[in-house]
This record gives sequence, structure tokens and C-alpha cells, in this order.
Amino acid sequence: MSEQVVVTLDGLPVASTSDAVRVLETSHPPVYYLPVDAFEPGVLEAAAGSSVCEYKGGATYVSVRVGDRLLSRVGWTYPAPLPGYEVLAGRVALYAHDLTCTVAGELVQPQPGGFYGGWITSRVVGPFKGSPGTLGW
Repeated sequence: MSEQVVVTLDGLPVASTSDAVRVLETSHPPVYYLPVDAFEPGVLEAAAGSSVCEYKGGATYVSVRVGDRLLSRVGWTYPAPLPGYEVLAGRVALYAHDLTCTVAGELVQPQPGGFYGGWITSRVVGPFKGSPGTLGW
């Protein structure tokens, strides 16, 4: 993807890239996976916990630290993605709830709820999972 993706926290840089991978899943707005080298030095920290996606494989979590501010488990990565998802190796996806994220200059709205990490822009139309009553879709 060649659109510029920019992430900040309290106005300070977190990441910037025109090399994001945009992943679409059923009933979700897109998730953007940014290359690790798009992040400012020292911003990413390993976080406790892991999860498994039946399609993408085992995920680990990351926190983002900017100055004295720490957002715990605000992102995830697939260190060894399953076949078909190898493009996600070396990339990090972020929840947009506490970060300021833009795609091609447009401010991202975070997907509702705390489980999903989709980024909503004017190019995608819901409804999306995450709102009350949508978990069983």
C-alpha cells in the first residue's frame, strides 16, 4: 500500500510509513500492519500475553512508550505467521483507541469495542463487529 500511515501519541511520533499492509476480515474495518522499522526507536516494548488466530497463527503483544506515557498491549504481531500470511512477519498492528492514527491524511476512527483493532475511514462502511450485540456475527 502506498498511502502514508502516521501514528502519534500526545502529538509525538510513534510510526510513519507508506509500506503498510491492509488486511480485511469479514465484518471488520481494515487492520493496518506497519513494518517494525517504521516505528521510532525505543517506542515498541514486548508485552505479556499471547493469542492465536486460526488463520494467521500465534500473536504476541506490544506496548508503546513515548516519553513517560506507556500504552500497554496496544499492538500485536505475528512473529511466525501461518502460510498465506507471511507478509505479516516483521509487522505490527495497533489498536487506534488511545493513539492518533491517520491514513492518507484522514483521521482514523477506532473500531468499536475492545477486542477488535480495525481502523475506520470514510472508505469503509459498517456495520462492524464490536458494537453491542455484534459479538456473535
